[in-house]
Amino acid sequence: MSIVDQTREGDILVLTINNPPVNAFSPGVPEGLHAGLDAAEGDEGIRAVVIIGGGRTFVAGADIKTFDLPREQAPDLRGFISRLDAFPKPTVAAIHGTALGGGLEIALACHYRVATKDAKMGLPEVKLGVLPGAGGTQRLPRVVGVQKALEMMLSGNPIKATEAKELGLVDQLVEGDLREEAVAFAREHANTRPLPRISERTVEGVSPQVFAAAREGIGKTHRGQLSPGFIIDLAEMTTTQPFAVGWEEEARLFMAAKDSPQSRGLRHIFFAEREAGKIPGLTRDTPTTDIRSAGIIGAGTMGGGIAMNFLNAGIPVTIVETGQEALDRGLAVIRRNYENTAKKGRLTMEDVEKRMSLLTPTLNMEDLADADIIIEAVFEDMGVKKDIFTKLDAIAKPGAILATNTSTLDVNEIASVTGRPEQVIGLHFFSPANVMRLLEIVRADRTSDSVLATSMALARRIGKVGVVVGVCDGFVGNRMIHRYGDEARKLVEEGANPQDADAAMNALGLPMGPFQMSDMAGLDVGYLIRQHQAKVRGLPKPDGWLDRIVERGRKGQKTGAGIYDYGEDRKPRPNAEVAQLIEDYRAEKGLESRELSQEEITERLVYSLVNEGAQILDEGIAQRAGDIDVIYIYGYGFPAHRGGPMGYADEVGLKNVVAALEKYGQTPAPLLRRLAEEGGSFAGWDRAKSQA
Repeated sequence: MSIVDQTREGDILVLTINNPPVNAFSPGVPEGLHAGLDAAEGDEGIRAVVIIGGGRTFVAGADIKTFDLPREQAPDLRGFISRLDAFPKPTVAAIHGTALGGGLEIALACHYRVATKDAKMGLPEVKLGVLPGAGGTQRLPRVVGVQKALEMMLSGNPIKATEAKELGLVDQLVEGDLREEAVAFAREHANTRPLPRISERTVEGVSPQVFAAAREGIGKTHRGQLSPGFIIDLAEMTTTQPFAVGWEEEARLFMAAKDSPQSRGLRHIFFAEREAGKIPGLTRDTPTTDIRSAGIIGAGTMGGGIAMNFLNAGIPVTIVETGQEALDRGLAVIRRNYENTAKKGRLTMEDVEKRMSLLTPTLNMEDLADADIIIEAVFEDMGVKKDIFTKLDAIAKPGAILATNTSTLDVNEIASVTGRPEQVIGLHFFSPANVMRLLEIVRADRTSDSVLATSMALARRIGKVGVVVGVCDGFVGNRMIHRYGDEARKLVEEGANPQDADAAMNALGLPMGPFQMSDMAGLDVGYLIRQHQAKVRGLPKPDGWLDRIVERGRKGQKTGAGIYDYGEDRKPRPNAEVAQLIEDYRAEKGLESRELSQEEITERLVYSLVNEGAQILDEGIAQRAGDIDVIYIYGYGFPAHRGGPMGYADEVGLKNVVAALEKYGQTPAPLLRRLAEEGGSFAGWDRAKSQA
């Protein structure tokens, strides 16, 4: 079987793309398709051509790995599509599975499209910092209209074939065998002339307000990104310029977007997320447990959010609380969350009731005896957690996974009170747990391979991005954020206002800066952690300016007052009392206040993350720098188009990062210094490690 099979069905030539797993438009595919068109063009007995995907899909897009190849070595998608558009015999795209990116552009260049009802199609290029580069920006608006085309291209989300049929993107939905019906359709339209070319359609009657609204919208959804603006400009050209003009401008802007740091950052994250699922020592043969039921201890904000993940996946949950009032309150919050989702049209009330029916509330921990996995989600107190795990060890059935949702505490110490430490693991969900996609999977010293493999599979099943980390104070995410927070506090001590630090991070693309985030999480959380750490280390009670704010009862958004004041709109507003407290603190401690530039604030905050991340890599707490980037994008809102903190450092250049750290009085981590001296990068370190 060749990469593109040619099969004659009477007077119809069927070209089947066989490039598993997703028939990406990689080297060999264009050559095979051109050979097929050559055969069809040179044979008068062939009246039409059907292009179909072998296996489970049509064409799921271009091969992203070829983006960095020299142009002459990369597959020529535009060249093939130009030929397809001008082909003198009818062409039919037969779509099943997905037609994404270049795959949909191939389909749009065909004269006709037929599809199975469950097929999906879309142009997701914006998610990689690029844009449709083979006619998608010019053809899609000519088919589905500018408004819908903008929606599809700016979100990157696919639509179902049934909707595509209503929009005119699909000519016929297939009930039976796709190949047979596509051949029949091609034969039926074999004599149609002139051939219906999308490139010859016009777009009229579009209000300029459509484009103005789109530009305003991307300021919120794609702040600071390059390719969304290009997409809008190109879509607008369909209303004012001939196809050929837009086609050429699309090629120019595609290259500008592809070669931008933003696209490099997004492509880095795309591959880093894939790599995060690869765990040394685990194989496809590693045994896993079928999770058919879950138990959750704690019905508070975190416990309730965790429960929703399992309920959404159809997994029954037994949730335990110590008192009826707390249990009822937790159940009410879960129901309210679901009903609010239903009001937005994302669920039906039938869905709400179905999910709630899978939830069993109880005050008796012994009701967890049959659960396949039990997750403890109570407050951060080692004594409380050890007491719970002692009880679980006696209650849980053999083979049950015992998980803690701790965000900072030692999972080894928690596991030590059980007689089955190999069954204990950390599953650190991020708040709100029913929304945030990150799941830090904390492998303790004695966690079994089977439990780890099961946890990774479970993360995918409940819609999370699972990243394996080791045991240390705060694991990866919170250990780094503690260092980031320390640097933010120092900046204020040196003269910056809290809002200066937040504004610098907002400008970088983070939805929240360090103090906005602290207020949202609750200032008392960090306060208690600092108190605990000082006690464990035998240090005096912490007395920073942030501690003093908490001791005045200002705990963040939940009390309406923290570093900032909050009204009903929950927007942060600077507070004069806090400003005076900071000023008094500086005077008391003999700290000189100075002006700090946004550049210094940005570098000190981001590079503090990078420096701690490098130390974490050196200690083996994280497997890859890419894992750290995935954690920071899905758990902490670091902008994906910046590539995560480690990817951002690579883009800046590690020599520049080290120089800046030294300028600001920070000591670069040994790994960071070594890579900088060698002219290396974190991405290169990852590659070398994977090949070792």
